Amino acid sequence: MDFLKLAHERYSCRKFSNKPVEQDKIDKIIEAGMIAPTAINAQPFKIWVIKSENEVKKVAQATPFMFGTSLVFAVGAKNAGAYVRNFDGKNFAEIDASIAATQMMLEIQDLGLGTTWVGHFDPVKLKELFPQMTDYEIVALFPIGYPAEDAKPSDRHEASKPLEEMVEVL
Repeated sequence: MDFLKLAHERYSCRKFSNKPVEQDKIDKIIEAGMIAPTAINAQPFKIWVIKSENEVKKVAQATPFMFGTSLVFAVGAKNAGAYVRNFDGKNFAEIDASIAATQMMLEIQDLGLGTTWVGHFDPVKLKELFPQMTDYEIVALFPIGYPAEDAKPSDRHEASKPLEEMVEVL
């Protein structure tokens, strides 16, 4: 699929079938995150694959946005070890983790799967339930699965601000 077609067709899938996601597809999603470009290639992020029924239920305690999935990826940024811009002290950990998460999200679409970038979650609760996430700023949760037959983009999917409001040529 060409990139712009992929980008246009990707949407926030909020309804999944019960078909399980194959391990080779899980591996490709992980690879997409791991090869993401990061500042000085520091890779200051971690990916958690949450696929046991019990662990997925725990994630559901921190967010209502699970959409019937049995597979969730979490992506977290770790400030320690990340590139820090010397001009102003800007730490790039969350930016780098977001780049990795974006690549994962696009690979999910390219594999014929669906997801939505969930930012609405209780990070304190999530870290209580998953102590291994304690030292990370969780930037995204991705419920993943095959879209249900009646899954569709939201009415706002194609909405965009006008070009002249979003782009300025200098």
